[in-house]
Amino acid sequence: MIAIDKTTSIKSALIWVIMLICSLTLCLAMLVSTAQDVKLQQKKLVTQLEGYVSIIAFNAQNSILQDDADTEENRLKSFKAVNILHNIHIYKKTPGSDELSFFASYNRDGIGPFPVQFSRVQQFLKPYISDNYIELTKAIYADEEISGYVYVRASQEELSAYIQTRILLDILIALIALGSAFFISSKLQKRFTSPIENLLNVMQKVSKQKDYQVRAPTAPIKEYNMLSRAFNTMLDRIEQQISKLQLAEQENRQLTLSLEQKIAERTDALKTSNQELLNTLATLHQYQNQIVETEKMASLGQMVAGVAHEVNTPIGLGVTASTLLQDKLADIQRAFDEKKLTSSQLAKFLSESKENLGIIYRNMERAASLISSFKRVAVDQSNENRRQFNMQQLINEVLLSLRPNLKKTQHQIIVNCPAELELDSKPGPINQILINLIMNSLIHAFEHIEQGEMTIDISVQDSNCQLIYTDNGAGVPESIKKRIFDPFVTTKRGEGGSGLGLHLVYNLVTQALNGKIQLDSTLGHGIRISINFPVIVIKNDQH
Repeated sequence: MIAIDKTTSIKSALIWVIMLICSLTLCLAMLVSTAQDVKLQQKKLVTQLEGYVSIIAFNAQNSILQDDADTEENRLKSFKAVNILHNIHIYKKTPGSDELSFFASYNRDGIGPFPVQFSRVQQFLKPYISDNYIELTKAIYADEEISGYVYVRASQEELSAYIQTRILLDILIALIALGSAFFISSKLQKRFTSPIENLLNVMQKVSKQKDYQVRAPTAPIKEYNMLSRAFNTMLDRIEQQISKLQLAEQENRQLTLSLEQKIAERTDALKTSNQELLNTLATLHQYQNQIVETEKMASLGQMVAGVAHEVNTPIGLGVTASTLLQDKLADIQRAFDEKKLTSSQLAKFLSESKENLGIIYRNMERAASLISSFKRVAVDQSNENRRQFNMQQLINEVLLSLRPNLKKTQHQIIVNCPAELELDSKPGPINQILINLIMNSLIHAFEHIEQGEMTIDISVQDSNCQLIYTDNGAGVPESIKKRIFDPFVTTKRGEGGSGLGLHLVYNLVTQALNGKIQLDSTLGHGIRISINFPVIVIKNDQH
């Protein structure tokens, strides 16, 4: 019998699924929209700033030629109405040389003077955007020759305020949309669950009061309506049989004093009626079992959620690799912008990029393979994914994909596998088994150990591959050793452990690989997991 606290109602499941889909869709749409809007506003701000710089450069031509700094100082004060402009410098170029001298400036009230930027005027010919400011320079021409430069330092405070307002507005819209989705899903779940509740009430009334004259009402949903009609048909037959039985019993009492032949005939009729009644009751029991199975199917979604525990590993590795690649790309971009990019830096970046892209590709492919493997375990164990592969190469690929996790620790992995071992089997489940075992050791076994050691031993004998995995970690407590492969068994209950890792390993070994698995462990002395599964060994002369 299923405990109440382990079941999930259709009402809550329907609401949570709709809310989850709406939340993910809203978040994605708003992130993309906000990013595009911020980029557009920043572009408008840069365009506006370039217009101001062009005006200042045009106005400063005559002032520089006439060496009239006072006039230009007064002219620059007209930009007091432009809130984004904090500092404006005008530099004069010494004729016959590239040296610059300070000519005129403007500093917004409340903003102190800003150091001259003689050495960076060339760098700011294109807008330089930092966290809070945008800096820009423009050459001042006189008779088609550069006579000076305009330097402008503008604030991004208005843009930041706009971004904050936009984010608050997005959050408000999201809350309104989620509230609407919750209201709609509540109405929708009521439409789907009300027919089941009505049918359940009718069944309880029939079972408790023995009232076979009640009938299940029609439902607005086709499937529920078919179930109600079938249930009503069953009640009709039961009522008919009970009526026949009662009539037969009455006739039997009336004919008790009649001839023996009539008694025998009535007895046969009664037996026939009883048999029909038993058949009808058996049909009722069958329908009840079908209803129970339907309820069980409703909880299948909980089992599917367990695969997320394993999918997070390759996806997390892919995200880590992509983040590292992004950081390297930023460094190369910075070196390129500053014209400090060397061929060795570029070669190193290309090498690291190739490695990181390989990690991302393998882990995304592994995530898809994991979901496919989970489906095979749950639905049917087909052999369509068998192929030939090198066992040592497969293990090396697993270790490469786990490098971001391993390089943060001082733990070591020792692999004992023949380099020439070629097998025909299912590499996907083997891959997943190794990842789960290694991650299980990193999370549980070496929680309080700085330098742990994991060993993978591979050997083949009589068309059977033996994989022995050991570590010198904390071991498994006696209280859960016998249940270690059961679902939801974990030593980190409430700390993020779902207890599905070794359960998935057990299913992969016994179902996907058609093998056997055994665990030996003593608390404080690590674990030893022995896995045996049938394979086809590929001889070298077959290649």
